[in-house]
Amino acid sequence: MKVWILYKDCAAGLKPEAYEINRFIEIGGRKGHEIEVFRPEQFELLVTADSARSVMVDAAVAPLPDVLLPRMGAGTTYFALSVIRQLERLRVPTFNTSLSIETVRDKLYTHQLLSRAKLPIPKTMLAKFPIDVSLVERALGFPVVVKTLSGSQGSGVFLCETRQNFEDLMELVRATQSNANLIFQEFIADSRGRDIRMLVIGGRVVAAMERQATNGSFKANFSIGGEVKPFKPDRDAEWLALESARLLGLDIAGIDLLFDGDGYKICEANSSPGFEGIESCCEANIAAEILDFVSFRL
Repeated sequence: MKVWILYKDCAAGLKPEAYEINRFIEIGGRKGHEIEVFRPEQFELLVTADSARSVMVDAAVAPLPDVLLPRMGAGTTYFALSVIRQLERLRVPTFNTSLSIETVRDKLYTHQLLSRAKLPIPKTMLAKFPIDVSLVERALGFPVVVKTLSGSQGSGVFLCETRQNFEDLMELVRATQSNANLIFQEFIADSRGRDIRMLVIGGRVVAAMERQATNGSFKANFSIGGEVKPFKPDRDAEWLALESARLLGLDIAGIDLLFDGDGYKICEANSSPGFEGIESCCEANIAAEILDFVSFRL
């Protein structure tokens, strides 16, 4: 199986911290797959009826792969999406699709889709400048979580403990980037500094972990130093992860759940989930699971 991986770095520029990409190369090689890694900028797109010449890599026509694995997540640019769409037009299977990637890149739209299906989510509000602080306080209360519309691995997420913290942050945003796209979310106190990452592949939860923040942070992401341990999901947690992935059209998904009393709320969905943390604490070979799944689907 010939696999193209779309990533922020090409194969020659991969760094040791590109854990997931290096794992795909390692496991793919063992399984006899041909794995190639490209940056979006290496592609040239030509929209033409002559489909055989409509995709070029490094300015040369390249034989198409059997499958494309986009691995850019929330960092997927318009150009990267265009590359994915062009390969889809040429009937190259992509996991995930351009539509699902574009959907979950927008955190507000993700929550709109989940809420329409009556799934439990934190109350979420789209920022509108100038900010009506009293309205935010009435609707969500404090503490309140402030997020950029796109972002992953804990980036672009802030906790404002008090009204004054919130006003100070909004004043800074207004002064430096008044057109910023932000959302405000209800703070789920039961999940302060901890959450659950569920990894869904092909309609199955293949692994799950609980993440715990360190140094008093409210963010538990493994990529910023959170501690991890295996998590055995109950029926509710498993159903929420599977239903979220289904509604968002994700064949491969990282679904993050927050603890909320005896239940859970859906925090976020990721179309290109990291799996270094989950492989470090669970008996799971996620790279093999993904490659086996896409091979089966071909």
